[in-house]
Amino acid sequence: MADKASADQSGARQGGQGGERRFGERREGGGRGFGRGREGGGRGGDREGGGRGRGREGGGRGRGGPRGPRKDGDESKAWVPTTKLGRLVKAGHVKKLEQIYLYSLPIKESQIIDHFFQPEVLKDEVLKIMPVQKQTRAGQRTRFKAFVMIGDADGHIGLGVKCAKEVATAIRAAITLAKITIVPVRRGYWGNKIGKPHTVPAKVTGKCGSVRVRLVPAPRGTGIVAAETPTKLLQFAGIEDVFTRASGHTATLGNFAKATFAALSKTYQFLTPDLWKEGRAGKDLFHEFSGFLSQPKEKSLEDKPHTTSEAH
Repeated sequence: MADKASADQSGARQGGQGGERRFGERREGGGRGFGRGREGGGRGGDREGGGRGRGREGGGRGRGGPRGPRKDGDESKAWVPTTKLGRLVKAGHVKKLEQIYLYSLPIKESQIIDHFFQPEVLKDEVLKIMPVQKQTRAGQRTRFKAFVMIGDADGHIGLGVKCAKEVATAIRAAITLAKITIVPVRRGYWGNKIGKPHTVPAKVTGKCGSVRVRLVPAPRGTGIVAAETPTKLLQFAGIEDVFTRASGHTATLGNFAKATFAALSKTYQFLTPDLWKEGRAGKDLFHEFSGFLSQPKEKSLEDKPHTTSEAH
């Protein structure tokens, strides 16, 4: 009986060759099959027409076509301004950052700050990274909140706060926001005007939440009399001597830092007698260079003389 069963099986194999297609067998029309094809470059076995997969001899990359040329780092980092102020800065019409502050123009691009400061001059420091959670249907969603300050220790300070899923993403975004929020810090004297300005020009107060921070001018050589958080901000702003007074829940580092930043940003809001001189205000940057801004973004003032010469 064993011989009879083996004979039946061999007969079924021979008969199956002329019947339907067996599992995994190649057919001329090209099926899905299994494995990577070599001639047609497809996933469907050795089908002729080529398919989705990565072929070795005649096939391309498959879906999406071949890869394009790899971009260099300089091309990917090339700044293309999207605001009027950015176009003026890149074209060289704005020489100093103080021109922007003079007319209170909003800065919407961080590359504007990078244009005026060298990379080694502008320093940043992470004040705190804290996890924050949100209750959802699926459970708790955790993200990370980063507090970053940036300054040049010479009269400019910025503070950025950003929340993101990744710590590195939150820090990068906070640095960008800190650059956008950079404000000038005015420095003055405690007594006689001898040497360089070393302290705040007057008593200023900043508030955020329940935290209030008051900055008081101090004699030269006093140093920064403050807690750890405002000390870092004052050093990055270029303040050498100052007394401070804080009240409220200062354990909340975010509000403590924001209150100190608000106090520093008010130093230019106080009009002292040495600023009483009458000055003649000219046109703001947008009106002064309205001719340049009216041109299309692709063209610049450097290209304009070439077009006129070709016309002649």
